[in-house]
Amino acid sequence: MIGYLTHWRLHLATVIAVLIAEAIGVVRIPLSGQFTMVLLPLVPAFAVGLMLNPHVIKAANILVKSEDSGAAAQALQVAVMPLIALLSVYIGPQFSAVADVGAALVLQEIGNLGTVLLSMPLAVLAFRFGREAIGATFSIAREGGIAFIFGKYGGGSAEATGVMGVYICGSVFGALVFSLLPSLAAALSFFDPRAIAMACGTGSASMPGACSSSLAAIYPENAELIGALAASSNLMTGLTGLFFILFITLPLTERYYRWLKALRP
Repeated sequence: MIGYLTHWRLHLATVIAVLIAEAIGVVRIPLSGQFTMVLLPLVPAFAVGLMLNPHVIKAANILVKSEDSGAAAQALQVAVMPLIALLSVYIGPQFSAVADVGAALVLQEIGNLGTVLLSMPLAVLAFRFGREAIGATFSIAREGGIAFIFGKYGGGSAEATGVMGVYICGSVFGALVFSLLPSLAAALSFFDPRAIAMACGTGSASMPGACSSSLAAIYPENAELIGALAASSNLMTGLTGLFFILFITLPLTERYYRWLKALRP
């Protein structure tokens, strides 16, 4: 547990970030047609957090020490639990609506192929990764995928380095990116709000919460349905994702990597 006295600087920095973010509030930026980009208080809070991070700005070490910023990662896992619980509560009253899109929830794992087919060529041919590319591109690299890679290749392997690199980037920037994407997707006027809500279920911890909250601000009349679909999508990803990795994406990634490496001069 994170002691209140031991890491008082971390708590003070959090309070500062929250106060500034709440003072700014929700920012709406007009886009094409009737849609607007909704920037939740999460965005300025993220910016303030970066400025108070001694690993980003060394002068911030006056307030927040390196050990404090490391402890923040542990606190995040606990802090997002009430939000995830709230999203889960939405499933019951909206069960019939969730059941209507059941097939789409199951088939969404096919989207993992995009991380392989699109990201692997960049990793191998452009950035000249070794087998780190396998761990970095075989899936969206959340907790289940990490456990699978560590079990198959070992914690000290190149594949483990790749998956952990993507996991860390997702943990640091994932919530921020996911809070912006719904506005952009809605502005295209192509995707059904239910499809965007299901896409919010990708990732873990704060990502579904940030995404569904931003989308609910655009479609307030469907807020409960959006929360239910995001939570259901996240649950299905956890249940079916490992089987998809085991039988489809990882074998494909291994073969794809060997083929791309042979093309590399």
